[in-house]
Amino acid sequence: MNISPTSLFADIPKELPLELCQTLFLNPTVRIERILSQNHHSPEQGWYDQPQTEWVMLLQGQARLSFADADPVDVKAGDYLLIPAHCKHRVDWTSNTPMCIWLAIHIFEHESSDCPSVGA
Repeated sequence: MNISPTSLFADIPKELPLELCQTLFLNPTVRIERILSQNHHSPEQGWYDQPQTEWVMLLQGQARLSFADADPVDVKAGDYLLIPAHCKHRVDWTSNTPMCIWLAIHIFEHESSDCPSVGA
């Protein structure tokens, strides 16, 4: 068995015309992603309404997230938050320089419609 590390900061394109989501690990209950965004935002209309809980950490850059039932949240490198399943949210903006590097962990579990106050 060969076990070796891989860096979340490796193989990052210099420019991103589109947000880049890369699955790092996947099983029936958990998906771990590296998300790269550079001056990106959610579509103008609608909200993300995911069936799974998402724990997300911003490793590099700055961004603002908005929520249908909570105040917007500005995040910077090192900040993390938990977005409950079906908590409607959107990305208002992400920094251009430096590019945003996110680590997202999606947890597939029972259905939940609770959206408590979200903070970083």
